[in-house]
Amino acid sequence: MNDIIVNVKKKSGELEPFSTQKLKTSLKNSGATPHEIEKIIIRIAPDLYDGISTNLIYKKAFRLLKKNNRISASKYSLKRAIFELGPTGFPFEKLVSALLKQKGYKTKIGEILKGACITHEIDVLAEKDGNVYTVECKFHKDSSAVNNVRIPLYINSRFIDVQNIWNNSDKTTHLKQGWLVTNTRFSKDAIDYSKCVDLTLLSWDYPINNGIKENINKYGLYPITTLTTLTKKEKSHLIEKGIILVKELSEIPNSLNQLSISEKQKGLVLDEIHMLCNS
Repeated sequence: MNDIIVNVKKKSGELEPFSTQKLKTSLKNSGATPHEIEKIIIRIAPDLYDGISTNLIYKKAFRLLKKNNRISASKYSLKRAIFELGPTGFPFEKLVSALLKQKGYKTKIGEILKGACITHEIDVLAEKDGNVYTVECKFHKDSSAVNNVRIPLYINSRFIDVQNIWNNSDKTTHLKQGWLVTNTRFSKDAIDYSKCVDLTLLSWDYPINNGIKENINKYGLYPITTLTTLTKKEKSHLIEKGIILVKELSEIPNSLNQLSISEKQKGLVLDEIHMLCNS
């Protein structure tokens, strides 16, 4: 099917031409089959009009995908699911910590480190092969938020302040580098500055082919907000109890007993957890 000539409204309010290929790629990346993708495109096409929001298009595609392929629907909702981990940044910090553990790092969350000038609370402290890294997590509730150069400037100054003390102490490890992780994206100046001062950046799609999206899919570390068999209120309750990842629920399924759900629904949730963890 050729592109339908309408303009869609992004969350920022900007208009851009609707791209059938862009929608197909998003659905394909979620694991939807070519038949499912074509079926969704055909169903959505008549509902498109000038000025339709990208959010409405997403909701229509998600609803259709969910009817036929819950696991693909879960993956299709991944970006939004990360935003739903809020409003605080702690669940996001826990997700980042889990990703680093999968890469062989030992991690601690919310560590207080003494700097040359002041003390600093570090979101995640990661250690591997005798080197230590301070990882700062910048969680945004607004998907259009861009991390400009002021943020890495601030994060790097904090790193330098604690590095001076750490590496001149009697510690057996070396404080090597600072990291900055966000659930949105970085401006070009932020990326250029960070490369210059050797500050590692990680965002939804940066570095290219190695961003948060690729790492979550690679290690299967899906947040519980991706689950389609639980309501938003039920997921919020689990997050408040410190359960952030689907993998955690698979290891402690009795946590579902905290929710007022039927045995039938519990079975559906466990089936989805099993399929998502093994997909």
